[in-house]
Amino acid sequence: MGKRVMVAVIFIPLLLAAIYWASPAYPVVLPIIIAGLSMIAVHEALWSTGFLKHSRISGYSIVIAGLIPFWVYYSGKPMPMLCGLFLYVLLLFCEAIASHKRVGLEKMGGAFFLAVVIPFFLSSFLRLRLMEQWRALVILPLVIAFVSDAFALFAGMAFGKHKLAPKLSPKKTVEGAVGGFLGAVVCTVLYGLVLHLVFHYEVNYLLLALYGALGSVVSQLGDLSFSYIKREYGLKDFGNIFPGHGGVLDRFDSVIFCAPLTELMIHFLPAVGG
Repeated sequence: MGKRVMVAVIFIPLLLAAIYWASPAYPVVLPIIIAGLSMIAVHEALWSTGFLKHSRISGYSIVIAGLIPFWVYYSGKPMPMLCGLFLYVLLLFCEAIASHKRVGLEKMGGAFFLAVVIPFFLSSFLRLRLMEQWRALVILPLVIAFVSDAFALFAGMAFGKHKLAPKLSPKKTVEGAVGGFLGAVVCTVLYGLVLHLVFHYEVNYLLLALYGALGSVVSQLGDLSFSYIKREYGLKDFGNIFPGHGGVLDRFDSVIFCAPLTELMIHFLPAVGG
């Protein structure tokens, strides 16, 4: 527990500094961060699991995962992405053909899925960064996901009795899930209150409560989804880059699901105005 708290105390301020201090002065900082996290996450998913220990295919997958955030941030136009994905798929099939069926469709499909979905979902932060009210919105997925995780942890430790998904994550409880849900709703509304009282944004608290509620649900689903992958391959953690937390996927599994949902809700049900 001590390591988890220490990492959070150090990592979160650094992340906020990168978003609010470095990013406005040097716009390339945020795409670099998202690309770096995506590349590490894809490497963890392919190699830690043993799913695809093929150095060239893994390399291609890591490269495309690193390029997608820059494509999102700098253009988002279909032609560059089409070129990159076409070359990536071409290389996948060349390697599969050269492997004499040792690399099958399952391996290629899994590599493609991870290499595209993880960076594209995390790139929601880049799309939020381009919005007019970005200062209020860009950390909202982190607020929802991290608060949901924290409250689920503490509620589970204090009140947990009924297992939520014992075969996937033995320590998770129904009480913890409820605590994470309620904590995310309350803290998201409190975040909106701070935006209104301190920074004078116009805030719809009902919609923010909806952000917190749905965000917590998909955050916990994201956590369970990557726990499903870990259990399938007999892993405790995907990595050890964050002491006490594990790897990038262990720390950002909930964020990978929460970020795109939050972006969609902001787009279709805006809760924060100027």
